[in-house]
Amino acid sequence: MLILVSVGMLFFMAMVVFILTRWGKLELNGRYPVSTLTFVAILFTSGLDVGLIMFPLTEFPVYANTLENAEYAFANPLAIEFGFWGFLVWAIYFVTCFYFCAIEPRVKFFEIPWVKWINNFVIIGTCAFTAHLLFANLSWYLPSIAIENGFPWYYTLIVGATILFAVYSSTDIKFVKVLSLSSGGLFLALIVLLGVTALMSSRISGSDLVSTLPLISEYFLHLEKFVLPINDYHAFYLFWWFAWSIMIGQFTARFVGSMNTTKLFIAMLVWPSLSIGLWFSVLYLFHLKGLETTGLINIAMVLVGIVFVINSLDSLIRLYSDNLQLTVARFGKQKYMMLHACLMITLTVLFSLQFIRIQWVGALVIAVSLCCFVYIIVNRNKLTLPKAATVLSATKENQ
Repeated sequence: MLILVSVGMLFFMAMVVFILTRWGKLELNGRYPVSTLTFVAILFTSGLDVGLIMFPLTEFPVYANTLENAEYAFANPLAIEFGFWGFLVWAIYFVTCFYFCAIEPRVKFFEIPWVKWINNFVIIGTCAFTAHLLFANLSWYLPSIAIENGFPWYYTLIVGATILFAVYSSTDIKFVKVLSLSSGGLFLALIVLLGVTALMSSRISGSDLVSTLPLISEYFLHLEKFVLPINDYHAFYLFWWFAWSIMIGQFTARFVGSMNTTKLFIAMLVWPSLSIGLWFSVLYLFHLKGLETTGLINIAMVLVGIVFVINSLDSLIRLYSDNLQLTVARFGKQKYMMLHACLMITLTVLFSLQFIRIQWVGALVIAVSLCCFVYIIVNRNKLTLPKAATVLSATKENQ
């Protein structure tokens, strides 16, 4: 598995260079073009899930323990955490977004029946994994409602309600913009809440609040170390990113609004990474100073995490339901909601019982991506790849 994810990373990084070199000035436009700000909000909130909120505080101690985990000794824990979530890994999303915006309308590889079915299996599986992560982490953030002996009914109800809300929001496209902008706003408000809470502590001064963010620079000093998996846990993260990549590419390509490829690259790598870096730096300060995230902070983190999950599930459900014609128009709202809620809940249980693993989904995405590349190479004489002067009309014709 380490070899497969390494091949996938090297392939996608090579594609980044190739795309920027050949089509850097190519003008792009999606089916529902939006402003750059709205596009970044949609990208950020659909491209991330509850793990961004709930993982760091549990992982900082692991990255700091270099006696047992010597592979992390080359950089500080904040830089390691950022490396698992920020900047370079967003290049995977950039490749798939560019492909579905500029290449797929001409190539139509994902319209091949067996590819179409794999694609939708990946989307559905990734969707359920997102709900599973919420269920798996609630006990850490809401220990007061944990059940030591028995079934965790409260956590089950929270996750079930989240799935139902996401299924409902997926019934109408108008919820996309609202969810994305509200998710981004709530996330920034959460950062401010933690920052204010930190300043109110006697352990932290104003200078401490800005002392952690520069530590992320160690990530860029050792950027090459994050291209290939550092260990099995890093590989898990990379498979996770690959599992999301096809869905994110298909979904965000719809909202690209009159920007060239280079601008798309910058938007997809820089802006989400800035928000992630700011969030992680505040959390890292809590870790360093031994501050507890209890009470209001924990509740706020869970609520923002739930909104992230709703936003992600909404995007995923909307995408696979359109692809498979399992839509509201076909079944009506009531049957549509029952179908997708039952499907999501069932698969979430399977992930929780480890009958399905996200690494398998990510491996499948890598294999499909390589097959797509081979398909294009073999059929290159029959295909007309886009040119800067024709991509806008070509894209619209195929929508």
